[in-house]
Amino acid sequence: MTRYVMFRAGQAVLVLWAAFTAAYVLLRLLPGDSILIKFQNPELGLSPQQIAEIRAHYDGGASALATYLDTLSGFLRGSLGYSIDTGTPVTERLAEALPETAKLASAGFGLAVLIAVAIAFAAASSRSSWIRGALLSVPSLFVSVPVFWLGILLIQVFSFRLGLVPVIGGSAAQQLILPVLTLAVPISAPIAQVLARAVDQVRAQPFVPVVAAKGASRQWILWRHVARNATLPALTMAGLVFGELIAGSVVTETVFGRNGIGRLTEQAVNAQDTPVMLAVVVLAAVVFVLVNLVVDLLYPVLDPRLKAAP
Repeated sequence: MTRYVMFRAGQAVLVLWAAFTAAYVLLRLLPGDSILIKFQNPELGLSPQQIAEIRAHYDGGASALATYLDTLSGFLRGSLGYSIDTGTPVTERLAEALPETAKLASAGFGLAVLIAVAIAFAAASSRSSWIRGALLSVPSLFVSVPVFWLGILLIQVFSFRLGLVPVIGGSAAQQLILPVLTLAVPISAPIAQVLARAVDQVRAQPFVPVVAAKGASRQWILWRHVARNATLPALTMAGLVFGELIAGSVVTETVFGRNGIGRLTEQAVNAQDTPVMLAVVVLAAVVFVLVNLVVDLLYPVLDPRLKAAP
């Protein structure tokens, strides 16, 4: 077990390093110059020498390799540099935006899991083939809906038409309802698909007729035996889609005007604020790797549960 944990932890470190390196190289290759975009404004009255000094402050005036190593060293120490757009430390900007995104992502993920479980087990419980087919087609519909379109549609229907959820001036809980629903619907689709498929595979196992022959009801078998054995594949998929929450929050927070990591990313892209963009990419990679590392470590714990009770 210890060797397995060390191996998976080593893989996680390697993935994080690869994500940092790839993001750093791609951001350095972007066309345009973020320093000039920000400071070569005639209204600022900065001379070329002053702009060169500002550039040296951000990259140290060293070679590309030295700058890369210095940036990597800073990330390892927790120093993420300074935002070109605002001049403030990147850590401060992330600290201001992270709580909003954390609330949105955690609520969205929880709702997505509930939606996925409801779809999968409603389909498994149905005795009607056409109802089952309709329920199993819902995830395909969910995954095909553009996030920005869904957010705008929810605003139009529930805020402007029905007046149920205020867009402006509502409580903190009310302001979360539509963004959470917008974020949860698309990420619930793959979880529901994997869970429904796992339920079908488990129900085809030989132990199910044996348990039924002992007098167990259809619902008892579904919730007591099938659900337990179908959990692991869905848990793996949930870990994978959890890493997509930050990507989904970019569109969601922009549509609803929330000041989180997604909105910060959108602002950084518009301003070509490479230190902030690099920090957001690394943050997303850290969340994705940690969640999937936890899921991988749960495999040995959950493996004994993958046996049906006699």
